[in-house]
Amino acid sequence: MSPPLRRTAALLFAAAALAGSTAPVSPAAAAAQAAPPVPRHAECRTRVHGSHATTHCFNGNATTDRVQLHIECVRWWDPDMDTAQAVVGPAGHVALAQRCWLGIRHAWVTHRPAA
Repeated sequence: MSPPLRRTAALLFAAAALAGSTAPVSPAAAAAQAAPPVPRHAECRTRVHGSHATTHCFNGNATTDRVQLHIECVRWWDPDMDTAQAVVGPAGHVALAQRCWLGIRHAWVTHRPAA
């Protein structure tokens, strides 16, 4: 047997020995470990440009989600603004926009399951 084949065979035997030494796993536990976590709400991308904030939300889930854009303005006299809640159904898309007079300090989106 050539050296590369010997090395490959040794690695295969070592992998088989390690695989045989693990404890058996129930099918439910194996499925829970293998499945990636499912997001519960729509995925939103928020962009702030000067005094304007825009968010685009896409719901890739089978459940309906309500999204709302909130902004906090830089100036104390500029009122903080919220958009109306928008319903995003399964495989749906929505765009929300809001603005301040002079600048935005912070913009975020809240999610609420639709009833």
